[in-house]
Order: sequence, then C-alpha cells, then structure tokens
Amino acid sequence: MVNGSVTPEEEKSVKALGFLRNKGTNNFSGRIITVNGKISADQMICLSEAAKLHGNGVVMMTTRLTIECQGIPFDKIEDFRAYIAKAGLTTGGTGSKVRPVVSCKGTTCQYGLIDTFELSEEIHERFYNGYRSVKLPHKFKIAVGGCPNNCVKPDLNDVGIIGQLIPNFDEDSCSGCKKCAVEKFCPVGAAKMKDNLLEIDEEKCNNCGRCIGVCNFDAIADGTLGYKIYIGGRWGKSTAVGRPLSKIFTDKEEALAAIERQSFYSANRERRESALPPPFHASVLSTSKKSC
Repeated sequence: MVNGSVTPEEEKSVKALGFLRNKGTNNFSGRIITVNGKISADQMICLSEAAKLHGNGVVMMTTRLTIECQGIPFDKIEDFRAYIAKAGLTTGGTGSKVRPVVSCKGTTCQYGLIDTFELSEEIHERFYNGYRSVKLPHKFKIAVGGCPNNCVKPDLNDVGIIGQLIPNFDEDSCSGCKKCAVEKFCPVGAAKMKDNLLEIDEEKCNNCGRCIGVCNFDAIADGTLGYKIYIGGRWGKSTAVGRPLSKIFTDKEEALAAIERQSFYSANRERRESALPPPFHASVLSTSKKSC
C-alpha cells in the first residue's frame, strides 16, 4: 500500500484470489466458492463470523451461487482466508477461467428429472477444479438445469445441460380416447389426437416428462432419462441463446465428454475465434483431445 491506498498491482494480485475492490474504498468483497450454491450450516456460521471479524458484516449471494463477504480491508484479506479455511471454504471464481458451476434444485424439485446436485458436483470437480490452472481466452460458464423449465437459464451459458425424460410411446396401447389425458397434460401442445391415434410432434416436444404415466392405458408408461446440451450461450452487454447439440445424450459419461471437448476447445482457441468448436455436431464428440 502507498500512502494508505491500495496500488493497482496489489488490487490485481488479490483479484486473482477472488477479492474484488469495493468502489471508492480500499476494502474488498471476498468471493467464496460453493458447489452449486450449497454450504453446510457450520460453514454458514463460520462465514458469518468471518464477515463480522474481518469485513463489514454483510454477506450476499452472487448470480453464480457463490457468496461474497463485503468490506474486507486489504490488510485483512489473508486473515479472512485463513478463518474460512477452518470450515473447508476457499475464495476464487474470478478471471478468464472456468467459473463455478450453477445448478438448479432439480434433485429435490418436484419437476426435476435428473440429480442436478450430483451432476453439478461432478462437473465442479472435473472442470472447475480440473481446469483451475488453465488460462482461457474468456471466462467459461457451465449451468445444470433439472428440467426444461430452465430456471437457471442453462442455454445462456457457454455450456448448459438440461435434464430430459424422453417419452416411450407405445402406439399399440393407444385406445384413441376422445379426451386424451396425454394431450391434456402436455404443456407445449406436442401431443395431439389425430385419426383416433395419439401423435407426438418430436419438434415441439421438450421432453419434460409431464405426460409419463397419465394415460389410463399405459400408452406412455415410462420414459428415457437424458441430457440436452447447449453450447455457445452468453449474457451481458450482448446476449445469445446457445445452440443445442444434435442429439440427446442418454449416457452421463458421454455427456461429460461433450462438455470436456467444448472446454478443451475454449482453452486452446484464440480470443478472436468462435466460441463454438467445429465441427458443430454431436456425433463427432470424443473424449480424445486429439480430435479437437
């Protein structure tokens, strides 16, 4: 510090650790990493104590489900980090790197089709921690949604995963009911009776699973779980909806390999290159980095 003021070099050095300067002050907000927004009650207590001891007592959530403690003086940053480390907490989540993974509460939500907590924790370990030392051309965001309700906007991230439940329609079991329960329950109008037979428009169907089990004759008794992956989304000064890969993945490892291919491409592309890896087709996705 020079004459009691934090220098630009000092500010840059702590920004890499997850500390962002509070406007017009020499104080900082410390960004604490969570895994999909979850922390324990004991960790919450520790954060509250740290915020009081070393900050201004204010704790807030970020848009990516990390936590920030405000008003930490520059010379208290290491004390703050040491205090929260007792509860297994770390700071970070800034810079041109893979950012902390965002997840909805699909594991406990009545509409959740996949275990979003488990999947996002696996992605956090594999990509946030696994790529922690990798400098990217730009920050890289991943989001996991449990169903097509899109609560965490997965398709506005560099990579977004949306849980799917693909209906297994048995035409032979369809009785051609005049009042079709499947047609009634379909929220997107993809299921329609035509010539006394149920038809499902695959272009309209978003695989939300709401039709599963509602037919009295078991025409759609079950479905196949899957993962729909969007790439190339962004929000900010300019926004873009990500584009879906050309298949729905029914194998989790294959879906994770698709994410890794996009992450590896982003790590090795030039800043001026497109965020979408060529060729843009799910059938060519591979776990081999040589294929990138």
